[in-house]
Amino acid sequence: MGTAFSKEARCLMSDPANPQSHELIEEDHRPTCAKCGDEFIRGWDHYPRKVRHIYHSQHPLTLINQSDESEIAIPEQGKSNFVFNKCNWCGGDLQYKFYRCSICGFCLDLDCSLKSPPLTITNPKCHHHPLLFFPRPFLLPCDACGLVNISEPPVYTCFPCHYVVHQSCIDLPRQIKITHHPHRLSYTPFFPPDYSTCKICYKTVDIKYGQYSCNHDGCNYVAHSKCATHEKVWDGDELEWEPDDTNETEDISPYETVGVGVIKYFCHEHHLKLQRYERVRDADKQCEACILPMDYCDFYTCMQCNFHLHEVCASLPRKLSHASHHHPLLLEPYGPYLQSHMCCSTCHREFNGFQYKCSRDDCQMTEPSFKVDIRCILVPNVSTYRCHAHPLFINTCFSREDTFYCNGCKGAKRGQISRLECTLCEFTLCYFCATLPDEIYYKHAEHPLSLCYGEDVDGTYWCETCEKKIDPARQFYTSTKRCITIHIGCIMGSSMYLKHGFTFHYGGDKILEVVRNSSNSRPICSGCYERCQDLVYYKHQERCFCCAKCSWESGRIRYFGGLKHFLKSFNIFFFQNLGPIPI
Repeated sequence: MGTAFSKEARCLMSDPANPQSHELIEEDHRPTCAKCGDEFIRGWDHYPRKVRHIYHSQHPLTLINQSDESEIAIPEQGKSNFVFNKCNWCGGDLQYKFYRCSICGFCLDLDCSLKSPPLTITNPKCHHHPLLFFPRPFLLPCDACGLVNISEPPVYTCFPCHYVVHQSCIDLPRQIKITHHPHRLSYTPFFPPDYSTCKICYKTVDIKYGQYSCNHDGCNYVAHSKCATHEKVWDGDELEWEPDDTNETEDISPYETVGVGVIKYFCHEHHLKLQRYERVRDADKQCEACILPMDYCDFYTCMQCNFHLHEVCASLPRKLSHASHHHPLLLEPYGPYLQSHMCCSTCHREFNGFQYKCSRDDCQMTEPSFKVDIRCILVPNVSTYRCHAHPLFINTCFSREDTFYCNGCKGAKRGQISRLECTLCEFTLCYFCATLPDEIYYKHAEHPLSLCYGEDVDGTYWCETCEKKIDPARQFYTSTKRCITIHIGCIMGSSMYLKHGFTFHYGGDKILEVVRNSSNSRPICSGCYERCQDLVYYKHQERCFCCAKCSWESGRIRYFGGLKHFLKSFNIFFFQNLGPIPI
């Protein structure tokens, strides 16, 4: 049912600069304007057959269908500057119904036809004069953000000052706080010449246009207006009239020092003592935070129980800001029992170590629960990798529906919330590849295997584990001393960051236990019926699974298999009594 119009509604055929109200009458059960005689289509009452719109005030526009070209004369393509399959205002694709000008071919989609921006903004936040609406797509840089963006109309101007601004940039906040920087940022209409690079996208900043900068002495942090106010960078809180909280950037210490080399960690009841790494491997000792073994740095060990932490992991603050999320993150440890299966929001690995979670209960992140494991939180805003000659920065300013090519695993990625990019070339890394360890031990080898970032050679490599070919252009682990090459998936599996002894719920009330896979005869997975090859496996009652996916799929198959068996028995019963029931 259509929306009823009041007499105060503006007649869309009237001059936008001198609008008139509708006087609707019913003629043949069709609502009609008494002044202009325009009919409103039943079911499309928001869209009259003809309008005079402020976006194209010189000619009237007629509502047509994509498949119906008979109602309007279309000018030849070569005699018009307009593109006929796009909205000439926002640049979007035209849907089934849209407005078109019969004189010049101007097209306007239905969403744009409902917009009616004010002709004048008398007290704009960004300028000291009133701003006038400019009724054409504008190809000059916005003075507030510096962008020439035809897909972001409308545009307002101040002709005496030669000032141009997008409507979305008129109310840019004066002071904000983002997780990329520890200090507050203030909006500035222009910058001194010594500022050059945006610290979010790492592209050049044009000093002639408005941007955000840090006012702290000695701090030269600067960011584009659009980068700093992006929905995945800024939390949306304007701080212009808020007091400056001096403690908002202070880290919360995770431990207290109680002696020389002895600490009291915030989530453990016993004291931890610092142990020096003496290049002796001990696979039985795993860090509670990152789950990696104690085989590369100094670590803390409990003086009364089997609790261990790398020195680096023990020093991580309980609250921090990270470029992967627009809110501060809180460190959350675990006990031996987890309520749900854990998956990192950035690298999508299964893990049961410590995590950083969003500190805001009202977070509208697309993830159901944003959580980052320790390896991903240690990735800095800008970092260097052996696989690339240029620095890489963390980028979150893209849609999860976007597909990008990862130069590490040589595959298309989708559904990601962050990635690492190079500003000098088109090199991109997903978080999974960016957090691969440079060295990893294989079985009881004396020396670790090194990560090879791909080679453009014609040599043939074979995986030590699966005995299949290795693509030399992809990443893999190798040892020149032992002539070993192994796929990343074969040496890491899907459960490298799961510590044995943990129990968690999975798939409803199913309880899975993480068990160390140290026996010589590895168990058979009840899901895929292959040998469990990883360092740990899952156990549910008497059944074993190589990964959580097999556990979930096995439960689903058992459920539907049991249901089908029940229906067959039910069918047999009724076939003998009442007749067959098709399954």
